Amino acid sequence: MNPVPDIYRILPEVILTLTGVVVMLIDASLPPGVSRRYLGFVAAIGATLAIWASIWQLSLPEGTGFFATVETSNFTVFFHVLICGIVLVALLLSLDSLPSNTHHQGEFYALIVFGAVGMCLLTSAVELLLVFIALEISSISTYVLAGYRKHVGRGPEAALKYFLLGSFATAFFLYGIALIFGATGTTEIYKIAHAAPGAQNQILVIASLALMLVGILFKVSAAPFHIWTPDVYEGAPSPVVALLSTAPKAAAFALLIRVVYEAFPTLRSLWSPLLWAVAVLSMTVGNLAALRQQNVKRMMAYSSIAHAGYLLAAFAGAPEIGIPAAAFYIAAYAAMNVGIFAVITLVSGYDEHLTLIEDYRGLLYRSPFLGSMLIFFLVSLIGIPFTGGFFGKFYSFTAAVSGGAIALAIIGLLNSGLAAAYYLRPALAAAHRPDSDALVQPRSRVGVTALAALAFTAAATLMLGIVPNTVLRAAQSGALTLQAPAPEPATPAGAATATPSEQPAQ
Repeated sequence: MNPVPDIYRILPEVILTLTGVVVMLIDASLPPGVSRRYLGFVAAIGATLAIWASIWQLSLPEGTGFFATVETSNFTVFFHVLICGIVLVALLLSLDSLPSNTHHQGEFYALIVFGAVGMCLLTSAVELLLVFIALEISSISTYVLAGYRKHVGRGPEAALKYFLLGSFATAFFLYGIALIFGATGTTEIYKIAHAAPGAQNQILVIASLALMLVGILFKVSAAPFHIWTPDVYEGAPSPVVALLSTAPKAAAFALLIRVVYEAFPTLRSLWSPLLWAVAVLSMTVGNLAALRQQNVKRMMAYSSIAHAGYLLAAFAGAPEIGIPAAAFYIAAYAAMNVGIFAVITLVSGYDEHLTLIEDYRGLLYRSPFLGSMLIFFLVSLIGIPFTGGFFGKFYSFTAAVSGGAIALAIIGLLNSGLAAAYYLRPALAAAHRPDSDALVQPRSRVGVTALAALAFTAAATLMLGIVPNTVLRAAQSGALTLQAPAPEPATPAGAATATPSEQPAQ
């Protein structure tokens, strides 16, 4: 069999990189007064080609490339398709929501694409130093995007808070890499899995795991590493939040799966109860804080913290159950969360004059389409049957029960009931007959690209709630590939290795 060229292993990342470069070159060559809107279509085409390249990688044999630093498998393809799909929807939404005279519009689209390069690379890297580089590529792009609205005070504030706290979290992750190298002499994930149990200094191994978990849990906004989330969600543009709340978290959860199930499977007795506690804390803190919010975006920020807890419950299960459950939940959450932020974008506009729950009063009567979409996505976030949110929670809590964490599943169910209280507030406000024409005035017309973004997310949420087996099977096939190769048999001490000339003739 002919070896697979290494470039095929990173084909989606190559396409996204070239797309970002093309967008930047065209943007720099255009006169200042020319509209850059069509550059968003160029970026969307690149994201579509990256999805195609990811699916095409299924035809490749599973394996690694570039000196065993990146891997191609069903697991990586699942997350590549998910991340590129989120990026595509975010680009379509941005095309209809960014004003034509927005400053540096070409850079906005390029940053989204470059951020996707880091997110995709984060899911396929099996070398921790490459993981760190991918994490930085993704983070730097999202830091800039968070502060894109420079004319609003909350924009630079959000970017600065995100940057400062994110830098500390990344430093923790990097220190964890340094410690595991000191303990095992390697930074390759598969080799760490073989070397860590026999390391002479187990304290270094445990400390490295703890430090890496701090960095990863920050990226998924799990409590108590969630402080940045509400301010960043409120200050960043809504299309950016749609991307920020889903794609980087999907990549970070993929990394978390690799770290705990591949690199440190022998330390399950340590990381499993730790993630159990973080899941409970995230659910409870997120839901209790969301109950107090009047700002829709801050409410959704605390909601995302709670959903990180629901997802972490799946890690209580065995790999063959927990990994598919977590992957399915990531896909379901991405669909419904991008969808609801698309509705928020279209209702409040780029400058976001309508930010409070009360501002959504009567939305169903003033814009039946947007009102219906808002209620649909809120119902899915609650976890009502026939939506993706229902099966996401069902599989996650089932994995927890299968792992013996029955109390965790019960706490999750109670928190889901608590979450319904604040999700129903904007839903009931939208369904309430308006008292005055001075209230919500959403767009009279939804653009074609925004309509496509809403259609994609609504269809995905509905499909995951009615026919979830297709995505679940894809997640299960990805879980089967997350197994470290067997260690090479050790040569007995003092045994001589025969050279080719000394081996018997055939």
